[in-house]
Amino acid sequence: MRTKSIALALILSLGLSGCFTDEKHGNKNSLAAGAMVGALVGGLIGYNLIGKGDGRWIGALLMGYSVALTLGGVALIYALIGIGLGVFPEPMLRSLPSRIQGGSIMQNTTLIAVPLFVLMGVILERSRVAEDLLHIASRLLGKLNGGLGYAVVLVGALLAASTGIVGATVITMTLIALPSMLKQGYDPRLASGTIAASGTLGQIIPPSIVLILLADAVSNAASQASLSSGGKSLVVSVGDLFAGALIPGLMLVGLYLAWIAFNAVMRPARCPAVTVDEDTAPLTLKEVAFGFGAPLALIFAVLGAILGGVAPPTEAAAIGAAGAILLAGLRLSRETSSRLTPVIMAGLISLILVLIVRNTMDLRLGVEDMSTASLAGIIVTLIASLIFFAAIGSGLLVLRRVRQLMPALKSATHITSMVFLILIGASLFSLVFRGFGGDDIVKDVLHAMPGGRWGALLMTMIVMFVLGFFLDFIEIVFVVVPLVAPPLILLGFDPVWLAILMALNLQTSFLTPPFGFALFYLRGAAPPEVSTMQIWRGAVPFIMLQLLLIALVATVPGLATWLPSLIAK
Repeated sequence: MRTKSIALALILSLGLSGCFTDEKHGNKNSLAAGAMVGALVGGLIGYNLIGKGDGRWIGALLMGYSVALTLGGVALIYALIGIGLGVFPEPMLRSLPSRIQGGSIMQNTTLIAVPLFVLMGVILERSRVAEDLLHIASRLLGKLNGGLGYAVVLVGALLAASTGIVGATVITMTLIALPSMLKQGYDPRLASGTIAASGTLGQIIPPSIVLILLADAVSNAASQASLSSGGKSLVVSVGDLFAGALIPGLMLVGLYLAWIAFNAVMRPARCPAVTVDEDTAPLTLKEVAFGFGAPLALIFAVLGAILGGVAPPTEAAAIGAAGAILLAGLRLSRETSSRLTPVIMAGLISLILVLIVRNTMDLRLGVEDMSTASLAGIIVTLIASLIFFAAIGSGLLVLRRVRQLMPALKSATHITSMVFLILIGASLFSLVFRGFGGDDIVKDVLHAMPGGRWGALLMTMIVMFVLGFFLDFIEIVFVVVPLVAPPLILLGFDPVWLAILMALNLQTSFLTPPFGFALFYLRGAAPPEVSTMQIWRGAVPFIMLQLLLIALVATVPGLATWLPSLIAK
């Protein structure tokens, strides 16, 4: 079986090698570049199609081994062959260490936000914030037809803006919401599709890991395009993409809610109202305020700091991680009857106080004519900072007492390692691909597409959508985007708008069978009476809604560009 798998993957590689080879550039470099892409894509698809049968692929893929080594390995093999044949510049390969250690990866301050946002999400997931949100939302909306569906979508949106981790969100909502939905008589297709689709909102609603990675990739592409055209340098920041994705993300939430409302009106038997036991205690204002207020406060603090220009994404991510530790400590301290609750509450207040003082007073030291107000502000900031750090320590201590600290740190480390390992492999791949002249091939192919620049854009989106059936979004971001983004930007497309379209397209990869990750997460946590075919069929309407939103953003670019332009002013 293993031999057949290898043989089939090899056939796919060789076949796609020819597909990616441009006859117009009939030289060794072009053939090598085309074969390299063909081997990579064919190998990945072959591996995904064949090598995932035993279930062990999930752990390997999440750890980043297969993808990263495939990216780097294919590139290195072709580079060494090219050097031996005299068609690849050896100094270009030697520049890889400086490329990794330099500003593109290890010294890229933008990418520091990735582990911080991952840590923020993991800690909130470990503190069972999702359970509180689902419990409260289902109690508030459950009496309506489709109420549980509305609750799942709204909670998915809140978790997307606070955690951004698809796997954790889908599994959590599957374990908590799906049994209740099935017990109340929900159609398994609608229930599973709603949960899977809501879990993917973390890919488009900021703060999102995919938007951070896309910002880095598209910014590099914009710089490359500007150098090629001799124009002024274009800078695409994480804040631009966060602002650009906000309206489309909220529109997607609205489309999901509209689909559930349609079913509630036209097919009420598929999503009936919830029957609540008479002896069930009503929700208190304190429960609602804490359950919804705490995550919303954290979301507003992080997004407000970025969109309002108060702090860059990295600093905002640090605020988010610190706030997550405080909220988790506060949430879990109630279960452990900890005496640290007042300290954590004081830390939350001090964090808000520091942000207010920092943006209203001049806190610079060494100023000749320091006013009394500035001196008082510095003293208040110092005291508040000490309280804040004491609260952080208390939150970590609470997490340690409930044995959630080390699992959270390990999970965040694994996810971050996966991302950066793939990034290093993709950096080697793009370097070698460019050394063979592959970027010129891609540019010429896109320029030669029928329909002009819109034909090139349509072909790019179709390719990314199809690859999403087999590949993870990280693989597509690091492999495909650097190849297609520069020529598309040269064709006149706005880089922010282009990045948002790509982000929406990449979101579909989590729902598209056969290897949509959200579907796998749901399948693993769903009860046995929910079949795989029901999960797949349930995801189809939500995929259609995602494609509809892509068409809307493509037709009305202002949906993605209006808010970034407003903030820039």
